[in-house]
Amino acid sequence: MTERVEDTVIRPAAEGGRPAGAASPTHPAPTTPPPAPGATDAPAAARGRAPRRARLRLTRVDPWSVMKTSFLLSIAFAVVTVVAVAMVWQVLGAAGVWDSINSTIKEGIGGKDVESFRIEDYLGTSRVLGFTMLVAAIDVVLITAAATLTAFLYNMSAALLGGVEITLAEDGN
Repeated sequence: MTERVEDTVIRPAAEGGRPAGAASPTHPAPTTPPPAPGATDAPAAARGRAPRRARLRLTRVDPWSVMKTSFLLSIAFAVVTVVAVAMVWQVLGAAGVWDSINSTIKEGIGGKDVESFRIEDYLGTSRVLGFTMLVAAIDVVLITAAATLTAFLYNMSAALLGGVEITLAEDGN
């Protein structure tokens, strides 16, 4: 398997691992003269050249770094969740949704028992935020554990199948 990159042949390590034309203990590398000052051929040559490509294989993911990263990202997700629920709850209160629900229940059911009914007693901000924080804490543990387990499973499958092959290309600009 030979691949050309900028007029340089890259060989696998089994075939010597040294690009064609590279310096070796017995043969010095060929030298090319530097471009003359003010030469404008370099940008034209760069535009006509195909971007360099490198094929890499991801064969192992460090479970410890996956755990740390997923823990931090799940903490951020938990904070965003709690703040979003608090904001939605405040917007619903400012929009008068709770008063509308209270009046609808009083009109629909009627009677003396319903006169003191308030939906905020059952779905108050403190209860909802407490429940949200509990769910967010459980999510932090579950997301961190799932990501770490996924890293272990990927490493096991990559050992059997060789991992994911990625081709990186240089930007054409």
